[in-house]
Amino acid sequence: MWNSKDVYYVSDSTAILAEDMGKALLCQFHGVGFNEEKIPFVRTPADARKALDHILEQSGGRSPLVFCTIMDRECREILNSAEVDFYDIFGTFLDRLEVSLETEALREPGFSRHSDDIDLVRRVEAIHYSIRHDDGTKTNEYGEAEIILVGVSRSGKTPVSVYLATHMGLKSANFPLTSDHLDRYELPRDLVSNRKKVVGLTCSPQHLHKIREKRYSGSRYASLATCTRELQQAQELFMRHNIKVLHTEGKSIEELAVQATQLLGIAKKRWRKR
Repeated sequence: MWNSKDVYYVSDSTAILAEDMGKALLCQFHGVGFNEEKIPFVRTPADARKALDHILEQSGGRSPLVFCTIMDRECREILNSAEVDFYDIFGTFLDRLEVSLETEALREPGFSRHSDDIDLVRRVEAIHYSIRHDDGTKTNEYGEAEIILVGVSRSGKTPVSVYLATHMGLKSANFPLTSDHLDRYELPRDLVSNRKKVVGLTCSPQHLHKIREKRYSGSRYASLATCTRELQQAQELFMRHNIKVLHTEGKSIEELAVQATQLLGIAKKRWRKR
């Protein structure tokens, strides 16, 4: 077994996709260390030969891994040297898709970037919206929101809200449940009227206690009793208003964002619009 491997992500565009795909595969091999490098904008045979020379010089004949998303066939053939382990991400799938779809692929470098102008505008708008509506601000504008995250303090609302905006282009707001709402078992009118967009975040009292202790050690706010009471009160509010609930414990921000959209059926709605 190899203790370490040199890895190169080579692309005719930014190499972001090649890196994402490669990392998704390599993370399954915990016993191996990886020395990684991106080589973007390889668009001509001369670029490809220069990239290959660099790879071979750096790796010293140790059969480096090369994850490639280059469209040009000649460039791919140059990089597919016997001295490297070559993984042709686009070529492998595009060839098969052309047969399945009975048409030719565009094979244009970075085309997804060119076609994303509308998505980029939408994403920028979503980011601005998320910033303006963080931590319960401007609830009167919740009618514009696509998703509203609600939960007690330190339940993960802001990072998930930011991810929804920056990576998924969703206008996301978040609202903290304070003692004013919890003790009266009431939600603001703006939340109630938009409850079909609301996802409640929750976790175990022990998990919340651990998170709060890191910043406010020994405080009443961080005590297990306070965490238990607040989470129980929040759960009662969620049930009373028929709000869908997402448990955050042991999940990444990415997982939570995807699961939140699934709870509201946002992904299905967008697919139907296309």
